[in-house]
Amino acid sequence: MQSGFEATTGDITVQVHVTYLDGQSQPEAGQFFWAYHITIINHGVETVQLLKRSWQITDANGRVVNVHGDGVVGKQPVLQPGARFEYSSGTPLSTPTGFMFGTYHMQLLPSGMAFDVAVPAFSLDSPHQDARRH
Repeated sequence: MQSGFEATTGDITVQVHVTYLDGQSQPEAGQFFWAYHITIINHGVETVQLLKRSWQITDANGRVVNVHGDGVVGKQPVLQPGARFEYSSGTPLSTPTGFMFGTYHMQLLPSGMAFDVAVPAFSLDSPHQDARRH
């Protein structure tokens, strides 16, 4: 199952596609894994660079994990006007459902002016969840 989510902040669009990884998950052991593929598109006329990321990951029990770090997947991509950057990553949970959202901390080049871009909230839903909870 794959779900898509999208948000636009100013001239930057972030698209997220989520896939439950049944082959890596072990529901009986409380281990659930998802992959997410993100596309960042610069619709503006200025070059931008993604410097840092901040994520908030929440499981079905309300446990929250905050993740902060430089760039994404070891890169701090520069996006020229009209360019896009794509990457894939993943996350585990101990519950069969949850959600994530975040912020990309970016800068305009060459001025260095900082700005933030919203990563849309996206759901992490396994086929093993109790549908009555929703």
